[in-house]
Amino acid sequence: MDLHWQDGFEISASTDACGAIVLSANREGLLSLARILLALAEETPGSHVHLDASNSLEEGSAELIIERTA
Repeated sequence: MDLHWQDGFEISASTDACGAIVLSANREGLLSLARILLALAEETPGSHVHLDASNSLEEGSAELIIERTA
């Protein structure tokens, strides 16, 4: 699956004190995430995307895995 990133995107993932996942992104980051979700929706069940600080998220971000189910 080809991932297309909007120029200037910034995305971070973390958890808050209650354990909730917090995704924070600028406009370009939100557009990039929307494209990822649309692309993933067209893939087969079990397809997934790994996002982390070494490939797309801001430094210090938690790893994020987005998976398509049925």
